[in-house]
Amino acid sequence: MRITDVIFRKMIDRRIAEYQSDLMEKHCEEVQNIYQTMRGWRHDYHNHIQTLLALCGDEERTREYLWKLNDDLATVDTVIKTGNVMIDAILNSKLSLMRSKGIEVNAKAIVPEDLPLSEIDLCTIIGNLLDNAMEAVLRQEEGEERFVRVFIGILKEQLYISVYNSVGGELKRSGKRYLSSKGGADHGLGLARVDRIVEKYGGFVNRQNEEGVFATEIMLPMER
Repeated sequence: MRITDVIFRKMIDRRIAEYQSDLMEKHCEEVQNIYQTMRGWRHDYHNHIQTLLALCGDEERTREYLWKLNDDLATVDTVIKTGNVMIDAILNSKLSLMRSKGIEVNAKAIVPEDLPLSEIDLCTIIGNLLDNAMEAVLRQEEGEERFVRVFIGILKEQLYISVYNSVGGELKRSGKRYLSSKGGADHGLGLARVDRIVEKYGGFVNRQNEEGVFATEIMLPMER
């Protein structure tokens, strides 16, 4: 084997290792955020029980408290239910992390439970799109509007995915291709994976950068 081949293989292995390490770091942060959220719910639940016990005997005040608690629960129920368990998991972990960082999130998604394409591939697409969106939003200056908007659904017998996010500053490009904001060995690797998966299924990717907004649209055929 030529020395150049050995060097090239080592470089690829290093890039993959660093990319996997970055994915693991993101996953740990998402799990930690969900854990903290669950601890908060447990703490609040305990307080509500104590309050209701103190109100025992006062039926009117108990009823009033329960109605207020019901209204509060309605406002915090932000869980996305797409109809597909794996997509629910990736969406809710990413969106929950965004909210914890003060990003305004607007998401709507409906995905058939029985898909003609790999759920792992679809989760890879969604995960990379949302990671890139969050990175772009967090680069914005303090005080600027920070948002991510997600829509997933069936359009003209194709699975349509769109992610819109606010951006700050100019985006990096190489020819017609947009690059990741990160430097280093994994520079643009996530975007390249998205493109390869979409190409694998004969789909279509459209990326647009307008003033203050970056948009990615993906169409994936639903034929088996």
